[in-house]
Amino acid sequence: MTIWIFVLALLGAMLIGVPIAYALLLSGVALMWHLDLFDAQILAQNVINGADSFPLLAVPFFMLAGEIMNVGGLSQRIVNLAMTLVGHRRGGLGYVAVVAGCLMAALSGSAVADTAALAALLLPMMTRAGHDKARAGGLIASAGVIAPVIPPSIAFIIFGVAGNVSIGKLFLAGIVPGLLMGLAIAITWYLVARREQVQTPPKASTAERLKALRESTWALMLPVIVLVGLKLGVFTPTEAAVVAAVYALFVATVVYRELHVSQLYAVFVSAARTTAIVMFLIAAAMVSAWLITVADIPGQVVELLQPFMDNQLLLLLMIMLLVMAVGTAMDMTPTILILTPVLMPVVKAAGIDPVYFGVLFIMNNAIGLVTPPVGVVLNVVAGVGKMKMDEVTRGVLPFMTAQFLVLFLLILCPWIVTVPARWLGG
Repeated sequence: MTIWIFVLALLGAMLIGVPIAYALLLSGVALMWHLDLFDAQILAQNVINGADSFPLLAVPFFMLAGEIMNVGGLSQRIVNLAMTLVGHRRGGLGYVAVVAGCLMAALSGSAVADTAALAALLLPMMTRAGHDKARAGGLIASAGVIAPVIPPSIAFIIFGVAGNVSIGKLFLAGIVPGLLMGLAIAITWYLVARREQVQTPPKASTAERLKALRESTWALMLPVIVLVGLKLGVFTPTEAAVVAAVYALFVATVVYRELHVSQLYAVFVSAARTTAIVMFLIAAAMVSAWLITVADIPGQVVELLQPFMDNQLLLLLMIMLLVMAVGTAMDMTPTILILTPVLMPVVKAAGIDPVYFGVLFIMNNAIGLVTPPVGVVLNVVAGVGKMKMDEVTRGVLPFMTAQFLVLFLLILCPWIVTVPARWLGG
Protein backbone atom coordinates (compact mmCIF):
# COMPACT_ATOMS: atom_id res chain seq x y z
CA MET A 1 0.00 0.00 0.00
CA THR A 2 2.82 2.42 0.89
CA ILE A 3 4.52 1.89 -2.48
CA TRP A 4 1.32 2.63 -4.37
CA ILE A 5 0.64 5.82 -2.41
CA PHE A 6 4.12 7.11 -3.28
CA VAL A 7 3.91 6.09 -6.96
CA LEU A 8 0.35 7.34 -7.52
CA ALA A 9 1.06 10.67 -5.80
CA LEU A 10 4.20 11.18 -7.90
CA LEU A 11 2.64 10.17 -11.22
CA GLY A 12 -0.60 12.04 -10.48
CA ALA A 13 1.27 15.27 -9.81
CA MET A 14 3.35 14.85 -12.99
CA LEU A 15 0.27 14.11 -15.11
CA ILE A 16 -1.40 17.39 -14.14
CA GLY A 17 1.75 19.28 -15.11
CA VAL A 18 3.42 19.83 -11.74
CA PRO A 19 7.21 20.29 -12.21
CA ILE A 20 9.12 17.19 -11.17
CA ALA A 21 10.81 18.80 -8.14
CA TYR A 22 7.45 19.88 -6.70
CA ALA A 23 5.95 16.50 -7.62
CA LEU A 24 8.65 14.86 -5.51
CA LEU A 25 7.78 17.14 -2.59
CA LEU A 26 4.06 16.37 -2.99
CA SER A 27 4.70 12.61 -3.05
CA GLY A 28 6.77 13.05 0.10
CA VAL A 29 3.94 14.95 1.78
CA ALA A 30 1.50 12.20 0.74
CA LEU A 31 3.72 9.61 2.39
CA MET A 32 3.99 11.75 5.52
CA TRP A 33 0.20 11.95 5.78
CA HIS A 34 -0.11 8.20 5.26
CA LEU A 35 2.48 7.47 7.94
CA ASP A 36 1.01 10.10 10.27
CA LEU A 37 4.35 11.90 10.34
CA PHE A 38 3.47 15.22 8.75
CA ASP A 39 5.59 18.03 10.14
CA ALA A 40 6.50 21.11 8.11
CA GLN A 41 9.73 21.49 10.07
CA ILE A 42 10.88 17.95 9.17
CA LEU A 43 9.98 18.67 5.54
CA ALA A 44 12.06 21.86 5.46
CA GLN A 45 14.95 20.27 7.32
CA ASN A 46 15.19 17.40 4.83
CA VAL A 47 15.09 19.81 1.89
CA ILE A 48 17.99 21.79 3.35
CA ASN A 49 19.97 18.68 4.31
CA GLY A 50 19.42 17.27 0.83
CA ALA A 51 21.54 19.98 -0.75
CA ASP A 52 23.98 20.33 2.16
CA SER A 53 26.57 17.86 0.88
CA PHE A 54 30.28 18.34 0.17
CA PRO A 55 30.37 15.84 -2.74
CA LEU A 56 27.49 17.70 -4.41
CA LEU A 57 29.69 20.81 -4.65
CA ALA A 58 31.20 19.05 -7.66
CA VAL A 59 27.98 19.63 -9.62
CA PRO A 60 28.16 23.45 -9.96
CA PHE A 61 31.87 23.38 -10.73
CA PHE A 62 31.57 20.73 -13.46
CA MET A 63 28.58 22.68 -14.84
CA LEU A 64 30.74 25.82 -14.89
CA ALA A 65 33.63 23.94 -16.53
CA GLY A 66 31.28 22.74 -19.29
CA GLU A 67 29.97 26.26 -19.97
CA ILE A 68 33.51 27.64 -20.14
CA MET A 69 34.63 24.89 -22.52
CA ASN A 70 31.82 25.58 -24.99
CA VAL A 71 32.25 29.35 -24.93
CA GLY A 72 36.03 29.38 -24.60
CA GLY A 73 36.91 27.31 -27.67
CA LEU A 74 37.89 24.01 -26.02
CA SER A 75 34.98 22.12 -27.60
CA GLN A 76 35.69 23.61 -31.04
CA ARG A 77 39.31 22.43 -30.92
CA ILE A 78 38.26 18.92 -29.94
CA VAL A 79 35.97 18.77 -32.99
CA ASN A 80 38.76 20.13 -35.21
CA LEU A 81 41.13 17.42 -33.97
CA ALA A 82 38.57 14.68 -34.67
CA MET A 83 37.98 16.18 -38.13
CA THR A 84 41.66 15.94 -39.09
CA LEU A 85 41.89 12.36 -37.81
CA VAL A 86 38.81 10.68 -39.31
CA GLY A 87 36.91 13.34 -41.29
CA HIS A 88 38.23 12.18 -44.68
CA ARG A 89 36.85 8.63 -44.42
CA ARG A 90 33.58 7.59 -46.04
CA GLY A 91 30.93 8.85 -43.63
CA GLY A 92 33.81 10.60 -41.91
CA LEU A 93 31.73 13.39 -40.39
CA GLY A 94 29.78 10.75 -38.47
CA TYR A 95 33.00 9.33 -37.04
CA VAL A 96 34.01 12.87 -36.15
CA ALA A 97 30.80 13.15 -34.11
CA VAL A 98 31.58 9.89 -32.28
CA VAL A 99 35.23 10.73 -31.56
CA ALA A 100 34.39 14.28 -30.54
CA GLY A 101 31.53 12.98 -28.36
CA CYS A 102 33.90 10.68 -26.45
CA LEU A 103 36.54 13.40 -26.05
CA MET A 104 34.04 16.05 -24.97
CA ALA A 105 32.45 13.59 -22.53
CA ALA A 106 35.80 13.53 -20.75
CA LEU A 107 35.67 17.31 -20.43
CA SER A 108 32.21 18.26 -19.15
CA GLY A 109 30.15 15.22 -18.07
CA SER A 110 26.93 16.88 -19.26
CA ALA A 111 24.94 15.19 -22.04
CA VAL A 112 22.88 18.28 -22.82
CA ALA A 113 25.91 20.61 -23.08
CA ASP A 114 27.90 18.19 -25.24
CA THR A 115 24.96 17.47 -27.54
CA ALA A 116 24.17 21.15 -28.02
CA ALA A 117 27.79 21.88 -28.94
CA LEU A 118 28.07 18.89 -31.31
CA ALA A 119 24.74 19.63 -32.99
CA ALA A 120 25.63 23.30 -33.55
CA LEU A 121 29.06 22.47 -34.97
CA LEU A 122 28.50 19.26 -36.95
CA LEU A 123 24.83 18.97 -37.96
CA PRO A 124 24.99 21.74 -40.61
CA MET A 125 28.21 20.25 -42.00
CA MET A 126 26.73 16.74 -42.21
CA THR A 127 23.59 18.04 -43.90
CA ARG A 128 25.59 20.02 -46.48
CA ALA A 129 27.71 16.92 -47.20
CA GLY A 130 24.53 15.02 -48.15
CA HIS A 131 23.82 12.94 -45.04
CA ASP A 132 20.19 12.34 -44.09
CA LYS A 133 19.47 15.07 -41.54
CA ALA A 134 17.39 12.88 -39.23
CA ARG A 135 20.03 10.15 -39.18
CA ALA A 136 22.81 12.66 -38.57
CA GLY A 137 20.80 14.19 -35.71
CA GLY A 138 20.22 10.73 -34.24
CA LEU A 139 23.94 9.96 -34.36
CA ILE A 140 24.84 13.24 -32.65
CA ALA A 141 22.22 12.64 -29.95
CA SER A 142 23.63 9.16 -29.31
CA ALA A 143 27.18 10.52 -29.15
CA GLY A 144 26.02 13.16 -26.66
CA VAL A 145 24.66 10.62 -24.15
CA ILE A 146 28.12 9.09 -23.71
CA ALA A 147 28.89 12.07 -21.44
CA PRO A 148 27.17 10.72 -18.28
CA VAL A 149 29.20 7.49 -18.49
CA ILE A 150 32.75 8.65 -19.25
CA PRO A 151 34.24 10.57 -16.30
CA PRO A 152 33.98 13.22 -15.04
CA SER A 153 30.25 12.50 -14.86
CA ILE A 154 27.68 14.61 -13.03
CA ALA A 155 25.31 11.61 -13.06
CA PHE A 156 27.89 9.48 -11.20
CA ILE A 157 28.24 12.22 -8.59
CA ILE A 158 24.49 12.31 -7.98
CA PHE A 159 24.25 8.50 -7.88
CA GLY A 160 27.26 8.24 -5.58
CA VAL A 161 25.73 10.69 -3.10
CA ALA A 162 22.24 9.12 -3.26
CA GLY A 163 23.54 5.54 -3.01
CA ASN A 164 26.56 6.11 -0.75
CA VAL A 165 28.91 4.68 -3.39
CA SER A 166 32.50 5.83 -4.04
CA ILE A 167 32.38 8.49 -6.75
CA GLY A 168 36.05 7.98 -7.59
CA LYS A 169 35.50 4.25 -8.21
CA LEU A 170 32.44 5.03 -10.34
CA PHE A 171 34.52 7.45 -12.44
CA LEU A 172 37.20 4.84 -13.13
CA ALA A 173 34.65 2.07 -13.78
CA GLY A 174 32.83 4.16 -16.40
CA ILE A 175 35.74 4.59 -18.83
CA VAL A 176 35.54 1.26 -20.70
CA PRO A 177 31.70 1.11 -20.89
CA GLY A 178 31.62 4.68 -22.22
CA LEU A 179 34.14 3.85 -24.93
CA LEU A 180 32.13 0.73 -25.83
CA MET A 181 29.05 2.93 -26.29
CA GLY A 182 31.04 5.05 -28.73
CA LEU A 183 32.33 1.98 -30.58
CA ALA A 184 28.80 0.59 -30.88
CA ILE A 185 27.39 3.71 -32.52
CA ALA A 186 30.46 4.00 -34.77
CA ILE A 187 29.84 0.46 -36.07
CA THR A 188 26.15 1.22 -36.49
CA TRP A 189 26.99 4.41 -38.38
CA TYR A 190 29.24 2.39 -40.71
CA LEU A 191 26.35 0.02 -41.46
CA VAL A 192 23.66 2.65 -42.03
CA ALA A 193 25.74 5.31 -43.82
CA ARG A 194 27.76 3.22 -46.26
CA ARG A 195 24.99 3.38 -48.89
CA GLU A 196 24.80 7.18 -48.79
CA GLN A 197 26.37 9.21 -51.57
CA VAL A 198 28.05 12.03 -49.71
CA GLN A 199 30.92 14.41 -50.13
CA THR A 200 33.88 13.73 -47.86
CA PRO A 201 36.31 16.44 -46.77
CA PRO A 202 39.84 16.13 -48.17
CA LYS A 203 42.30 14.14 -46.08
CA ALA A 204 44.21 16.33 -43.67
CA SER A 205 47.96 16.46 -44.10
CA THR A 206 50.31 15.37 -41.35
CA ALA A 207 51.10 19.04 -40.70
CA GLU A 208 47.40 19.86 -40.30
CA ARG A 209 46.90 16.94 -37.91
CA LEU A 210 49.88 17.98 -35.82
CA LYS A 211 48.60 21.55 -35.74
CA ALA A 212 45.15 20.39 -34.61
CA LEU A 213 46.72 18.15 -31.97
CA ARG A 214 48.92 21.00 -30.75
CA GLU A 215 45.98 23.39 -30.54
CA SER A 216 43.83 20.87 -28.67
CA THR A 217 46.53 19.70 -26.26
CA TRP A 218 45.45 22.13 -23.55
CA ALA A 219 41.87 20.87 -23.81
CA LEU A 220 42.92 17.20 -23.85
CA MET A 221 45.01 17.67 -20.70
CA LEU A 222 41.91 18.37 -18.62
CA PRO A 223 40.58 14.77 -18.36
CA VAL A 224 44.15 13.54 -17.85
CA ILE A 225 44.62 15.88 -14.90
CA VAL A 226 41.27 14.87 -13.37
CA LEU A 227 41.70 11.09 -13.77
CA VAL A 228 45.37 10.96 -12.75
CA GLY A 229 44.64 13.18 -9.76
CA LEU A 230 41.78 10.91 -8.66
CA LYS A 231 43.79 7.70 -9.17
CA LEU A 232 46.77 9.03 -7.20
CA GLY A 233 44.56 10.47 -4.47
CA VAL A 234 45.74 14.03 -5.06
CA PHE A 235 42.19 15.34 -4.80
CA THR A 236 38.63 14.18 -4.24
CA PRO A 237 35.97 14.29 -7.00
CA THR A 238 34.70 17.57 -5.55
CA GLU A 239 38.17 19.09 -5.60
CA ALA A 240 38.63 17.68 -9.12
CA ALA A 241 35.59 19.69 -10.23
CA VAL A 242 37.16 22.89 -8.88
CA VAL A 243 40.42 22.07 -10.64
CA ALA A 244 38.51 21.45 -13.89
CA ALA A 245 36.67 24.78 -13.68
CA VAL A 246 39.80 26.79 -12.84
CA TYR A 247 41.85 25.02 -15.51
CA ALA A 248 39.17 25.56 -18.17
CA LEU A 249 38.91 29.24 -17.21
CA PHE A 250 42.69 29.64 -17.46
CA VAL A 251 42.89 27.94 -20.87
CA ALA A 252 39.90 29.83 -22.29
CA THR A 253 41.06 33.27 -21.13
CA VAL A 254 44.87 33.10 -21.16
CA VAL A 255 45.82 30.39 -23.68
CA TYR A 256 43.07 30.44 -26.32
CA ARG A 257 41.87 33.97 -25.44
CA GLU A 258 38.36 33.29 -26.76
CA LEU A 259 36.60 33.96 -23.48
CA HIS A 260 36.62 37.64 -22.60
CA VAL A 261 36.00 39.28 -19.26
CA SER A 262 32.76 40.77 -20.59
CA GLN A 263 31.42 37.24 -21.23
CA LEU A 264 32.17 35.85 -17.78
CA TYR A 265 28.97 37.16 -16.20
CA ALA A 266 26.77 35.38 -18.76
CA VAL A 267 28.77 32.15 -18.39
CA PHE A 268 28.46 32.18 -14.59
CA VAL A 269 24.74 32.98 -14.73
CA SER A 270 24.08 30.15 -17.21
CA ALA A 271 25.98 27.67 -15.03
CA ALA A 272 24.18 28.93 -11.91
CA ARG A 273 20.75 28.50 -13.50
CA THR A 274 21.47 24.92 -14.57
CA THR A 275 22.95 24.14 -11.17
CA ALA A 276 19.92 25.59 -9.37
CA ILE A 277 17.58 23.27 -11.29
CA VAL A 278 19.66 20.19 -10.50
CA MET A 279 20.25 21.07 -6.84
CA PHE A 280 16.58 21.82 -6.18
CA LEU A 281 15.69 18.45 -7.70
CA ILE A 282 18.20 16.77 -5.40
CA ALA A 283 16.95 18.65 -2.33
CA ALA A 284 13.32 17.76 -3.07
CA ALA A 285 14.19 14.13 -3.76
CA MET A 286 15.92 13.77 -0.40
CA VAL A 287 12.56 14.29 1.33
CA SER A 288 11.15 11.33 -0.58
CA ALA A 289 14.36 9.35 0.01
CA TRP A 290 14.07 9.84 3.80
CA LEU A 291 10.42 8.80 3.79
CA ILE A 292 11.15 5.82 1.54
CA THR A 293 13.58 4.63 4.21
CA VAL A 294 11.16 5.34 7.08
CA ALA A 295 8.32 3.49 5.31
CA ASP A 296 10.66 0.56 4.54
CA ILE A 297 9.75 0.65 0.83
CA PRO A 298 13.13 -0.96 -0.07
CA GLY A 299 12.19 -3.89 2.16
CA GLN A 300 8.87 -4.21 0.37
CA VAL A 301 10.65 -4.11 -3.01
CA VAL A 302 13.04 -6.82 -1.83
CA GLU A 303 10.04 -8.98 -0.97
CA LEU A 304 8.51 -8.35 -4.40
CA LEU A 305 11.78 -9.32 -6.10
CA GLN A 306 12.45 -12.26 -3.80
CA PRO A 307 11.88 -14.85 -6.60
CA PHE A 308 14.83 -13.31 -8.51
CA MET A 309 17.21 -12.70 -5.58
CA ASP A 310 19.06 -16.01 -6.05
CA ASN A 311 19.82 -15.24 -9.71
CA GLN A 312 21.87 -12.05 -10.12
CA LEU A 313 21.60 -12.10 -13.93
CA LEU A 314 17.82 -12.36 -13.91
CA LEU A 315 17.53 -9.75 -11.16
CA LEU A 316 19.71 -7.29 -13.07
CA LEU A 317 17.68 -7.87 -16.25
CA MET A 318 14.45 -7.15 -14.37
CA ILE A 319 15.88 -3.99 -12.79
CA MET A 320 17.29 -2.73 -16.09
CA LEU A 321 13.97 -3.30 -17.84
CA LEU A 322 12.30 -1.29 -15.08
CA VAL A 323 14.81 1.55 -15.50
CA MET A 324 14.33 1.47 -19.29
CA ALA A 325 10.57 1.85 -18.84
CA VAL A 326 10.97 4.73 -16.37
CA GLY A 327 13.54 6.40 -18.65
CA THR A 328 10.99 6.77 -21.43
CA ALA A 329 8.87 9.05 -19.24
CA MET A 330 11.32 10.75 -16.87
CA ASP A 331 14.59 12.71 -17.09
CA MET A 332 17.85 11.26 -15.79
CA THR A 333 18.32 13.22 -12.57
CA PRO A 334 14.89 12.55 -11.01
CA THR A 335 15.11 8.88 -12.09
CA ILE A 336 18.44 8.53 -10.27
CA LEU A 337 17.15 10.30 -7.18
CA ILE A 338 13.90 8.32 -6.99
CA LEU A 339 15.12 4.81 -7.85
CA THR A 340 18.56 4.77 -6.18
CA PRO A 341 17.35 4.63 -2.54
CA VAL A 342 14.80 1.98 -3.54
CA LEU A 343 17.11 -0.26 -5.59
CA MET A 344 20.41 -0.08 -3.68
CA PRO A 345 19.18 -2.21 -0.74
CA VAL A 346 17.97 -4.80 -3.27
CA VAL A 347 21.32 -4.77 -5.06
CA LYS A 348 23.29 -5.14 -1.82
CA ALA A 349 21.00 -7.91 -0.56
CA ALA A 350 21.63 -9.84 -3.80
CA GLY A 351 25.41 -9.45 -3.42
CA ILE A 352 25.87 -7.32 -6.56
CA ASP A 353 28.85 -4.95 -6.64
CA PRO A 354 27.40 -1.43 -6.08
CA VAL A 355 29.99 0.17 -8.40
CA TYR A 356 29.20 -2.30 -11.19
CA PHE A 357 25.48 -1.74 -10.69
CA GLY A 358 26.01 2.02 -10.68
CA VAL A 359 27.69 1.90 -14.10
CA LEU A 360 24.81 -0.15 -15.57
CA PHE A 361 22.22 2.07 -13.91
CA ILE A 362 23.73 5.33 -15.15
CA MET A 363 24.32 3.91 -18.63
CA ASN A 364 20.65 2.89 -18.81
CA ASN A 365 19.57 6.34 -17.65
CA ALA A 366 21.91 7.98 -20.18
CA ILE A 367 20.35 6.02 -23.04
CA GLY A 368 16.98 7.07 -21.61
CA LEU A 369 17.88 10.62 -22.63
CA VAL A 370 17.30 9.60 -26.27
CA THR A 371 14.23 7.41 -25.72
CA PRO A 372 10.94 9.01 -26.77
CA PRO A 373 8.64 10.59 -25.81
CA VAL A 374 10.51 12.64 -23.16
CA GLY A 375 14.12 12.27 -24.44
CA VAL A 376 15.74 15.53 -23.32
CA VAL A 377 18.72 15.13 -25.66
CA LEU A 378 16.36 14.46 -28.59
CA ASN A 379 14.70 17.77 -27.82
CA VAL A 380 18.09 19.52 -27.82
CA VAL A 381 18.98 18.14 -31.27
CA ALA A 382 15.51 18.93 -32.62
CA GLY A 383 15.78 22.49 -31.32
CA VAL A 384 19.30 23.16 -32.57
CA GLY A 385 18.69 21.45 -35.93
CA LYS A 386 15.18 22.89 -36.39
CA MET A 387 13.70 19.43 -36.91
CA LYS A 388 10.53 17.71 -35.79
CA MET A 389 10.77 15.40 -32.80
CA ASP A 390 9.55 12.38 -34.77
CA GLU A 391 12.31 12.92 -37.36
CA VAL A 392 15.05 12.83 -34.72
CA THR A 393 13.38 9.82 -33.10
CA ARG A 394 13.48 7.94 -36.40
CA GLY A 395 17.13 8.84 -36.85
CA VAL A 396 18.22 7.78 -33.35
CA LEU A 397 16.58 4.32 -33.28
CA PRO A 398 19.47 2.24 -34.75
CA PHE A 399 22.06 3.95 -32.52
CA MET A 400 19.89 3.69 -29.40
CA THR A 401 19.41 -0.03 -30.12
CA ALA A 402 23.18 -0.51 -30.44
CA GLN A 403 23.78 1.15 -27.07
CA PHE A 404 21.14 -1.00 -25.39
CA LEU A 405 22.91 -4.06 -26.83
CA VAL A 406 26.13 -2.86 -25.16
CA LEU A 407 24.21 -2.50 -21.88
CA PHE A 408 22.96 -6.09 -22.05
CA LEU A 409 26.45 -7.29 -23.03
CA LEU A 410 27.75 -5.75 -19.80
CA ILE A 411 24.98 -7.50 -17.85
CA LEU A 412 26.00 -10.85 -19.37
CA CYS A 413 29.75 -10.18 -18.96
CA PRO A 414 30.33 -8.20 -15.73
CA TRP A 415 34.11 -8.59 -16.03
CA ILE A 416 34.11 -6.03 -18.87
CA VAL A 417 33.35 -3.45 -16.18
CA THR A 418 34.88 -4.91 -13.06
CA VAL A 419 38.31 -5.99 -14.36
CA PRO A 420 39.31 -2.63 -15.95
CA ALA A 421 37.83 -0.81 -12.92
CA ARG A 422 40.04 -2.83 -10.53
CA TRP A 423 43.08 -2.33 -12.76
CA LEU A 424 42.55 1.41 -13.10
CA GLY A 425 41.81 1.73 -9.40
CA GLY A 426 45.01 -0.02 -8.47
